[in-house]
This record gives sequence, C-alpha cells and structure tokens, in this order.
Amino acid sequence: MPPETMTETGAGAGAGATYTPDALIADDIHAYLDRHQNKTLLRFITCGSVDDGKSTLIGRLLYDSRTIFEDQLAALEADSRRVGTQGQEIDFALLVDGLAAEREQGITIDVAYRFFSTEARKYIVADTPGHEQYTRNMVTGASTADLAVILVDARKGVLTQTRRHSYLAHLVGIRHVVLAVNKMDLVDYSEQRFAEIVADYRAFATSIGIKEFTAIPISGFRGDNVTAASANTPWYAGPTLIAHLDRVEVDQHADAARAFRMPVQWVNRPNLDFRGFSGLIAAGTVRPGDAVRVLPSGRTSTIARIVTQGGDQDQAVAGQSVTLTLADEIDCSRGDVIAAADAPPEAADQFEATIVWMADDALLPGRGYWLKLGTQTVTASIQPPKYQVNVNTMERLAAKTLELNAIGVANLSTDRPLVFEPYAGENGTTNKTLGGFVLIDKFTNATVAAGMIHFALRRAQNVHWQATDTSREHHASLKNQQPAVLWFTGLSGAGKSTIANLVEKKLARMNRHTFLLDGDNVRHGLNRDLGFTDADRVENIRRVGEVAKLMTDAGLIVITAFISPFRSERDMVRAMMKPGEFIEVHIDTPLADAEARDVKGLYAKARSGQLKNFTGIDSPYEPPETPEIRIDTRALTPDEAADAIVARLIP
Repeated sequence: MPPETMTETGAGAGAGATYTPDALIADDIHAYLDRHQNKTLLRFITCGSVDDGKSTLIGRLLYDSRTIFEDQLAALEADSRRVGTQGQEIDFALLVDGLAAEREQGITIDVAYRFFSTEARKYIVADTPGHEQYTRNMVTGASTADLAVILVDARKGVLTQTRRHSYLAHLVGIRHVVLAVNKMDLVDYSEQRFAEIVADYRAFATSIGIKEFTAIPISGFRGDNVTAASANTPWYAGPTLIAHLDRVEVDQHADAARAFRMPVQWVNRPNLDFRGFSGLIAAGTVRPGDAVRVLPSGRTSTIARIVTQGGDQDQAVAGQSVTLTLADEIDCSRGDVIAAADAPPEAADQFEATIVWMADDALLPGRGYWLKLGTQTVTASIQPPKYQVNVNTMERLAAKTLELNAIGVANLSTDRPLVFEPYAGENGTTNKTLGGFVLIDKFTNATVAAGMIHFALRRAQNVHWQATDTSREHHASLKNQQPAVLWFTGLSGAGKSTIANLVEKKLARMNRHTFLLDGDNVRHGLNRDLGFTDADRVENIRRVGEVAKLMTDAGLIVITAFISPFRSERDMVRAMMKPGEFIEVHIDTPLADAEARDVKGLYAKARSGQLKNFTGIDSPYEPPETPEIRIDTRALTPDEAADAIVARLIP
C-alpha cells in the first residue's frame, strides 16, 4: 500500500507538495534542533558549606528537567537503596557524586559538571565541594561561571564556608548570585527563619561588594520552589529557582563590544607561503584591514585575512578560534597578544594582585614560580603579602606567607614584561583572559595558586635600566678571564667552605680575579635580617644571586658556598646569569658523614631540638639532578677536589 500522504495547501507551500509522516517527524526534529541551537547558555555553580545540599539540588534539577534516561533512573533507585542517605527514597545527590569516596562519605570532593536544558536556555552546572580542604576545586568551577547559587542549610544559617565561597565567587567576577536557603522542610518552612538568614547574608554580602542577590526558599530533596512553586511557602511570592535561572540576563555580547584582543596560541606555518597566528579571540571584533598592535613588542600591522576551517571570514568576534594573517612580516610568537592598535593592553613586569593559595605547602616569598596568564608563561616571584583577608570579618591581617585556602594581596615581579589587563574592568566587567593567572610550582608542576591582577606598580614604568658605556665584556677583557659563578651546594658540614677557599687560593696564584661569597659571612651583613625558615632561605639565595650577577658584570669569577637546599632557587640564580656562566658544584657528602664531622656542633643541636629548620634533619635538601661538577668527598681530598674544579673552569 502507498504511504499515507498529506497535501500542504497553506501559504508558502509549493503546488501539490506532499509530506509523509516520516518527513513531518524529520521537520519537527529539525525545528527542535534549530530552537535548541539558538538557546543561550548559562554556566553556573552551586557552592556553600559542606552538607548544605548542593549535589541534591543539582540532582533534583536533572530529574525535574527530564535529563536522565530510564536506565539511569533505575540505577539511581538501586544506588539510593544501597548507599543513599535518604532511607528508601531517591538520593538525588548520587546523580552528581560519582567518586567512590564521595558516595561512601556523602560529600562532594571533585568538581562535577552536568548539562541540562529547559525550553528557555541551556545550562552547564558545576557542583563544587563544600569542605574547606577542597576550596581550590571550588575556585576551578567558579572561574568559568556566570552565576553562583550559594546554598545555606536553613538549620545552620550562614557559615564560614558560605562567606568564603561568596567572597571567592565575587572575587573571580561572578556578578549574579542566588541565595538558596535549602532544607526548608526541616524548619517547617518558617518564614521567620528564612528572613533571619537573608538578613544575615545581606549584611555580609554588602561588606564584600555584592550589591544584589536573589533569595529563594527551597527544598532540594522535596522539590519546593526548585522547578515549581511550593504550596508550603505561601508567604513567598518570588520566582522558583529554575524560573529565575531561565530569565536572568547574562550579556553574551559584552566581550564582543570591547577592544580587540587575541592571545597567540600557535604560529601556523604549514608551508613557506603561509604564516598565520592562531588563537581564541578573548575580546572584541576583528575584520580584514583593521590596524593591530603586537604586544609586548609594540610593532604594528593590519589584518590581511581571517582564516578558519570553513574558509576565510569577513569578521570574527570574541569566543571564536581563528587564524589571523598580517600584512607585514613582523615578529610574533606564542604568548604575544594581537590587539587593537588604538587601544592596546598594558605590558609590565611588576604588579599588585590578589592571590588565592591552593597548595598544602605554604607560599615561599621570593621563590620563582611559573606564572601562566592566557598563553603567556613567565617566571614570577611573590613578595611577602601586604595582608591576608579574614573572610569572616573582612579584616586585613598581617601575614608573612599564605597557607592553604588563604586569600591575600601581594606584589609580584616577572622575569620579562607580561601583557595584561586589570582583572576587574570598568562597569563591572572582568578581564579573565588577560587579568587572571595561575601559579605553578616549577619542581612538582602542581598548580599552587590562582590570582587576579589589580594594576601594574608605578615603579614598573618609572624604573628603567640605565645603559652604561663600559660593557661587561670590557670589564672581563681587562681581567683577561671569562666571568663565571662557581655555585657550591651541599649539606652543612659537607666541606663547601673548605673546598671553595682552596679553589680561590689556586685561582689567585693563576692571577685570576675572584671573590668568595660564603654563607656565614653574608649573614653577618647583607642578610643579617634573615632567619632559617624556608621563606628566609629563599630570600637569602635570591639576594646572593643578585650580588653574584653584579660581580659577573664586573668580570669577576664568583665563588659561593651556600647550602642552598632548594633546586628552584638554584635554578633561579642560574637564570640570572649568561648561558654557560653558572657552574653548579655539588659537594656530595652523605648525611651520616656530614653529621659525623659536625665541626660546629650544629647537628647535635638539631637532633636535640635546640636548632629548628636545620637542613637534613627537619628541613629538606634537594640535591642537584645534573650539576656541572659533582665532588664525592669520600673519594677525593679537599685539595684534589679543588684541583678538579679549577681544571673544569680553566682547562
């Protein structure tokens, strides 16, 4: 039998046009996909203190929006009976908490991202952990969010972690905040309790600069005011949570309206005839013929082509990944920023920034960390914090360092100019790409902090390198030698000072111009204000490195004898010197042998607890991995070791 048909006679139909049911279904699918594709996207996070019901709320949203399949629902029901926390009822948190440890403990540990949609828009929601030790994960989720749902347990009210998460959400630029007072079913849907919590939160929110927020009484478990208005709260006339999320205004075009910026991620050179610069446009709009400036060099050109996988385009806007070609052959590489010529960002090497410390080991002021901002990676050192923020009282507390989850303000300096914009822009905007950064430990490659740049320090613009007519090469030629730094490192008692002294004597007999910087001697003057904490050790080596660099500029052979226990600081000094001028000498003596000598009696004091932070006992020593010279003091006498070092320096 022929298929059933339907004749289209309405306006716009072709004469005699017919459609089968399959065609109608296909049309419906295409219409649905078109509507879905054109929906706006809202990214939001749920945050707050532990056990405030964040995962349960997201599970309820997924359930009520019909975003889970029948097999998932069946698995959820089985898991709820087996490991759930709601008796025989469905535990919606299990839809989000996927780690075994999360299900065992009934808590959220990692950030969980989930997708769902309504008729109005699409959503990506990040469920962030409430425990203080996982605050770093909350910052990760907040970094890409447009809105924060701050949950509060109606029984407990506003807690320290509620304040911390609110402060962090505001700090990273989230301007839309929902205060979801959860578990209202456990306080008999008390209007008075809801009002008390809202008043308490408003006082805190105002103190940190949150001007507006929307308060909603909900029960994630029972579903009150989540997707449908609840009869249990007749005193509440506001929107449900999902209704508010559907209509909150998120300006999707704010980035496109700003001045053009594109960090270069990759130089695209498939053949000799093409050279393009690929990256994600962070802000603005660009067209062929637009005048641009490449930072930090400041060179200018114009856009020749905008190349994409689908072909050349006449225009590209923020959020698009493109390849740009320039009309002129100018130097441009990964990490550079292509920007509007008449409104370029700044470039500087010293800044003030807010830092959120996310590592178990405390910040070591003066230590070199990798700083990654956009596609730029530089070495940065952090000064002792100006202050630390108490998230409960918003007091500014004195601090010498930052511990896990601490938030502070500090100055930092980089080894070369960094192209940036202040994180907090004008009119409440945020410049996340060129204003937000992460710090990475050079030794472990672990991300240890997130930061937001406030501004460049005035001295970054006002202090310039003064050129001199007498070059370091001239200084060296007068002395008939090549400048160098012999950096002796090893445990206390290894023999560094003894061997270094012999090396200088032998070089003096050869009429070489030298200077010996000994650890103990330097601490009598230049570094007399420093102790032996890890932070002070870092600063000790930084200062010595700067002095050694000045001495090599004078053409000297510099000999240093310092424990210098951390690889990061030795690498920092190496980076200060010209290639080949830093010679690391590891005086390799086992701890047992060094302790047996104990000429100064220091090991005995450290073992008895009288001397704290002693390297090898209660403070670590990180031996060099590939030193230029390694001296085994069990195989060589001090004099033989000195001869070997001199022979390596002057063949």
